[in-house]
Amino acid sequence: MRTHFTRRSLIRGITAATAVASLATGLAACGGNSDAATTTDTAAKSGEVVIGQVSNGAAKQTTIKVSEVKSISAELPAALKKSGKLEIGIGALPAGFPPLAYVGSDQKTLTGAEPDFGRLVAAVLGLKPEVKNSTWENLFVGIDSGKVDVAFSNVTDTEERKKKYEFASYRQDNLAFAVPKKNTWNFDGDYENLAGKTVSVSSGTNQEKILLEWKAKLAKEGKKLTVKYFQDSNSVYLALSSGKIDAYFGPNPGIAYHNRQTANTPNATRTAGTYSGAGANLQGLIAATAKKDSGLAEPLADAINHLIENGQYAEWLKAYNLSNEAVAKSEVNPPGLPLDNS
Repeated sequence: MRTHFTRRSLIRGITAATAVASLATGLAACGGNSDAATTTDTAAKSGEVVIGQVSNGAAKQTTIKVSEVKSISAELPAALKKSGKLEIGIGALPAGFPPLAYVGSDQKTLTGAEPDFGRLVAAVLGLKPEVKNSTWENLFVGIDSGKVDVAFSNVTDTEERKKKYEFASYRQDNLAFAVPKKNTWNFDGDYENLAGKTVSVSSGTNQEKILLEWKAKLAKEGKKLTVKYFQDSNSVYLALSSGKIDAYFGPNPGIAYHNRQTANTPNATRTAGTYSGAGANLQGLIAATAKKDSGLAEPLADAINHLIENGQYAEWLKAYNLSNEAVAKSEVNPPGLPLDNS
């Protein structure tokens, strides 16, 4: 989601929200060189892609049937089609960010919602997926240099990025409120519902910026919103379970991951509402990202729309507990985060 301010902070927010659960389940470390390939395919057999195969509980393992669609693969640039492979960039080094991208339970396979979706798209395009992991900064270096064809790495569509890249959207870019599962409060998209509440947020993040704007609005109305900060996710969720805070406001994928990891524990949490990471006036979008004028955006969008229309897309989201980030349609270069908020 980086927009100099927001994307790096989103990864930091996801990492903070999931660090304890990650350590508890052995998912925390992503190793290897910055552009090292990590497993080329997790297909059980031709025409099938296994989702969440080594996710260690972050996803419900799901086998999805998907095959090449000749009319879509025919749209690919000739050189890419001739190569027979799709180089997929993931910017998850050094620590990963479950459930989106991290090293799986076999200690070698880069897994998560993002690489799994890249594998689904590659199958529609009739290409062999080769997933390459790097740091966030080197992800874009890889696209620029041609080391990777496309990034599936929680990249937010922004107007600033459109100067160098083209996009095919595939997921909403959302923030969320986490509350104890037994708590009946819901955000319902209205900041007025935060009046009288105590909410935790990570410092220096996009969600903090939004929350503080709501706090200021409520103050002008004579209402109070208390914002609290904690050093780590363990402290946040301890405060949540003990009633010291009413909710935690953070990246939706990280909260969805925590909900799944704690589902059968006394400290189970749930999502009490989501909000666009781009703010009130625009639904933020996560998009497959390729070099501008590469000719990839159209076939990528068509492949994604094929997955949407045939139900495989919904299966993928459900497996990772991310159904609340579904889009109705993949768009090529849709309106992105404006330049004045980039």
